[in-house]
Amino acid sequence: MSMSPAHQAFHQDLLAAMPAARIYTDPLSTLAYGTDASFYRLRPQIVARVDSEAEVAAILALARRHRVALTFRAAGTSLSGQAVSDSVLVLLGDGFNHGQVLDDGARIRLGPAMIGSHANALLAPYGRKIGPDPASINSAKIGGIAANNSSGMCCGTRDNSYHTLAAMRLLLLDGAALDTGDAASVAAFRQSHAALLAGLSGLAAELRADAALAERVRRKYRLKNTTGYGINALLDFDDPVDMLSHVLIGSEGTLGFISEITFHSVIEHPHKASALLLFDALEPCCRAVSALSAAANAHGVAAVELIDSRSLRALHGKPGLPDFLARPFGPEEACLLIEARAGSEAELARHCAAIDQLLAGFAPRLSSGFSREATVCDSYWALRKGLFPAVGAVRPLGSTVVIEDVAFPIPQLADGVARLTALFDRHGYHEALLFGHALDGNLHFVFAPSFDSEREVARYDAFMQDVSALVAGEYDGSLKAEHGTGRNVAPFVRQEWGDAAWNIMRRIKALFDPDGLLNPGVIITDNERLHLENLKPLPAADPIVDRCIECGFCEVACPSHGLTLSPRQRIVAWRRIQQLSRDGGAVEELAALRADFRYRAIDTCAATGMCATRCPVGINTGDLMKRLQGPSPRPRAARFAARHIGAAASVVRAGLALAHLFGPERLHRISLRLRRRHKVIPLLPAQLPRPAGRLPAAGGDGEPVVLFLSCVNRALAADADGGNAAAPTLALLRRAGFSPRYPSGQDGLCCGQPFASANAAEALDISQNALNLALLAASEDGRHPVYLDNGPCAARILSAQRQGRLDACLRLFDAARFLDAFVAPRLAVTRKLAQLALHIPCSAAEMGAADALKRLAGRCAERLTTPDIACCGFAGDKGFTVPELNAHSLRRLPPALPQGCRHGVSMSRTCQIGLSEHAGFEYRSIEALLDFCTTPRACLRSSELRRDEAKTAEKAECTDGT
Repeated sequence: MSMSPAHQAFHQDLLAAMPAARIYTDPLSTLAYGTDASFYRLRPQIVARVDSEAEVAAILALARRHRVALTFRAAGTSLSGQAVSDSVLVLLGDGFNHGQVLDDGARIRLGPAMIGSHANALLAPYGRKIGPDPASINSAKIGGIAANNSSGMCCGTRDNSYHTLAAMRLLLLDGAALDTGDAASVAAFRQSHAALLAGLSGLAAELRADAALAERVRRKYRLKNTTGYGINALLDFDDPVDMLSHVLIGSEGTLGFISEITFHSVIEHPHKASALLLFDALEPCCRAVSALSAAANAHGVAAVELIDSRSLRALHGKPGLPDFLARPFGPEEACLLIEARAGSEAELARHCAAIDQLLAGFAPRLSSGFSREATVCDSYWALRKGLFPAVGAVRPLGSTVVIEDVAFPIPQLADGVARLTALFDRHGYHEALLFGHALDGNLHFVFAPSFDSEREVARYDAFMQDVSALVAGEYDGSLKAEHGTGRNVAPFVRQEWGDAAWNIMRRIKALFDPDGLLNPGVIITDNERLHLENLKPLPAADPIVDRCIECGFCEVACPSHGLTLSPRQRIVAWRRIQQLSRDGGAVEELAALRADFRYRAIDTCAATGMCATRCPVGINTGDLMKRLQGPSPRPRAARFAARHIGAAASVVRAGLALAHLFGPERLHRISLRLRRRHKVIPLLPAQLPRPAGRLPAAGGDGEPVVLFLSCVNRALAADADGGNAAAPTLALLRRAGFSPRYPSGQDGLCCGQPFASANAAEALDISQNALNLALLAASEDGRHPVYLDNGPCAARILSAQRQGRLDACLRLFDAARFLDAFVAPRLAVTRKLAQLALHIPCSAAEMGAADALKRLAGRCAERLTTPDIACCGFAGDKGFTVPELNAHSLRRLPPALPQGCRHGVSMSRTCQIGLSEHAGFEYRSIEALLDFCTTPRACLRSSELRRDEAKTAEKAECTDGT
């Protein structure tokens, strides 16, 4: 892809302003970053990942110098095309990922690259959270949440970014920085930018002089509204500095760059209850919404979700659906999902009773009643959140998924729903579903148009024209309630607001960006067909990933995101490669994509499946990468290894013994130097484990349990002293009244994980067949439980049983769930660590063992820290062969750990190698931790305790307790 002369000059100057490693112009990068969660695609000529305000200022200066347009992007989860560019795309790097809790949780100062849920995790100890609660909060970043004025199911208009803004630090196109929380900065800005502030004051005076327009603006912002600029700021504030900061909220990067934001937090009520109610007709359902809206504050109504009859039909057969909803529905039926919140159980009970009494007047046919059980409530809300992927999962191949949101005045909500449904039918979008945040009159509709012909594009345009005429024209509602204007609604802003308000918005844009360099086309455009241009193709690529809607929710769980490619970007690239291969065009581009794809997509994919846990339609991109990896190039060697696992483990132990004779740190330095020249050479970690000691004898009195010790724990020592991993496990099981036994031929058994990773199918069969026979014999055909000691191996074995490779009668347990259910209740905790870091490995999340692991670790620590690192990236042997993957994923580990934390725990031996390397202290197994905490005279031999055996040091690490 060639650059324009202006972009070439910009690029040359940019190389002098920031590291070349964070500037991308190659075809694979520009393609991968050219997509966001919307149904538009523009391919940037240059992509820059910025880590500091100084770098942003330099880019802004270069944009002015070379007349080159910029677009800022945080997470790329926005839905309306506001984060794509065909010019320069500026990504937020790690330097903007920071947060600081202020005033005992009353405020929080955040960098724009922090994920919304991470901000809430910082506030959780104070019983607080940020106000905005978009459905994408686990992926969306603060910069995008503020720039789009995102809201969500519960925050309404009162707690959105606009209304909870406390202070903002920003950069304008001219390079000026303003910190509204710093008096000196504000004073200097009043002097340097008097003309800008006077311009805002003049627009405010003009708006206030038009009484009818001013009242209309106030009324429209009582609804959710993100169409155009937030000109309510011109009415809500008298100080133009306040106007400026609040106009930037929801401005989608078209007026400046938000480099830091401080929010007032809101209360996270500890007591919640949810209920589902079914109504025979839409009209009484919507009247009930009006009543709930009026009584929301008095009765603790936090959220009311409307689900129409089509959506109810889409939910048919879904797990968690109450019995009364598991039946056919008529065309007029509708459902409400209600959440009530309170500060105490007693207050919550009063709220629920009052809501039930209020709703009785609207004659719901059936009600689930309010449930306080977290699992029940979570299942209700999972159904609501599953409506978006319900369309995505069944859309025709090649079509896209469009989710739009509008808002009607609540008294007209029933009419609005009926009229929108009629539009779906008129334009042939019969798959469309309608649901939304009814408490705010906010409706979402999801449908699957195809843009593969002019006729289909024209059909979509006609539909959008009718939606605009209905929502904005007839009801004076919001064409964009919470998803941002973007490119899709920019051509309709004037229609919604009228000429007077539209001209005020145009003049705001001209005050900040007179040359139109910041995100051109977004919010303000004269192009009436902008919403029909640059529509994203979603060509067939592979059945594994064809359902992908490119939402980007997977990226936060991917260890290679930001290093090479994310799951979303892997799919984007593979779609393009397949399309070019079929079409036979763009030969040079195809060659360039293929040349980079192997390392950046396949080799650096951890293939742990964590992307599937975040994907709305459950896509495991790792499965595609493993298939593209191809079969094992050495099947005979794999078969030999499968039949001689014991010998292979002996070789590993001997190699580790030799390495420790030579010195692990010296070998680490040597392998690092060699790897710089030859990437095929693995990197040996400085924290290289010692060889495992002799396997302790099993047996004892009590209930029999089969202990399957994984080959990795038979080869690698449990600690720096060379102990065997079986020792603490045996001690725990015996202490809890069990009699552990090994399966016959334990040394020759393997779960098959190494062979599955290498796509060595025959070797996998050999290993799992042998394991099945051994476990059946040891468990007496499933009579006794089987304890699986290493997380990844346990996940592989449990998966094999689900696939029918292992006998269904085997009672298989991963370590965390067995210990939590059968061992921990029988033991008393006699001492605790003052601080403990927990890593939940991918395998624990996959098996559903994360909560059990948290409970076990929480028993053993006064303070437990669980950094939000979904996958450490060690991924079997990739920690040695692709060590940059592990390093990239764990770059966030040290900053996430509290000062003084010197102990870590996990349930994956290979993960523990990388965690120990990058944390600077030893991570041990969950069995070793429990053994230490439930054995008064045992000692957890961490590196810190080994260096200081004095009793005073031990007391500093541990506290007595029960």
